[in-house]
Amino acid sequence: MKFLKWTGAVLVVAAVSLVGLLYAYVSWIPRGPELTDPVQTPEGTSSFVMTAYETSDRRTIRVWTHRPEGWTPADPVLIVMHGMGRNADDYLDAWAETADTQGILVIAPEFENRFSRYVTADYQEGNVRNVFGALNPESEWAFTVIENIVDELNARNDWAISEYDMFGHSAGSQFIQRMVMMKPGARIRHAIAANAGTYTFPDDDAPYPYGLQNMPFSAAEAYATELTILLGENDNTADQGFLEQTDRAMAQGNFRLDRGQNLFAAAQANAEARNVPFAWQVQIVPGVGHNYRAMSDAASELLATLNNNPE
Repeated sequence: MKFLKWTGAVLVVAAVSLVGLLYAYVSWIPRGPELTDPVQTPEGTSSFVMTAYETSDRRTIRVWTHRPEGWTPADPVLIVMHGMGRNADDYLDAWAETADTQGILVIAPEFENRFSRYVTADYQEGNVRNVFGALNPESEWAFTVIENIVDELNARNDWAISEYDMFGHSAGSQFIQRMVMMKPGARIRHAIAANAGTYTFPDDDAPYPYGLQNMPFSAAEAYATELTILLGENDNTADQGFLEQTDRAMAQGNFRLDRGQNLFAAAQANAEARNVPFAWQVQIVPGVGHNYRAMSDAASELLATLNNNPE
């Protein structure tokens, strides 16, 4: 009996230590790539590394940019959010031709993490909560990092970018939808969230990131943001990429196509119940599955329409 008690105590200590080590890794150890000198943003494709937080230098982030020839701060700005593979350079490449054609400055942040397949809270969940469920300071949310990147570009180039569009696919789509819900003061003009695996529903009984239980939320500001839920018609099977199939995820729908339409319907109903304006829309892309390049092409056509027809 004493042996069993001793063994149990050892297992408890080991489990607590493992959680502590995981928290230390997620919160402190991965500082990120080495900082680069703060130079002006050149034309073409380039990258730089900056501190992610305004209040601390313990995290860095690489930012990829593609600046078309002749682009000025009066022209459109697009922030592209990568998927689970955290391959920001590939996403930037998918938008380079569109950037040159439409005269768009494309910014692609790279949320680097070698354990990205197992640790998702730091990126697609926005680093809003730590591994123990407590709220992180808003200054360290991944959503806030986006605002910091725009401020950094403004400072080093003497620009005055006051608004930007966003596109994200898969995990990047999760990021954008949650940023719209959780960061109402962000300078987003148009946001396009494509083929997300899960969403944050306006459900006060579901824990974050699936719902808003015990989370700050301004419905009037979130629903006033121009968000398009962009869905591939053929993203309707579980064998395309990694599709979360926990009970919480499955409650949102069987596949990404279902979940996106269900999220839109729930948000629209919530806005009506709260009697606040609703600026979201949902669009389905025919013949496309879970393909970030094809969805990027569809998003570029949508952005061209939005940018050429301002309200």
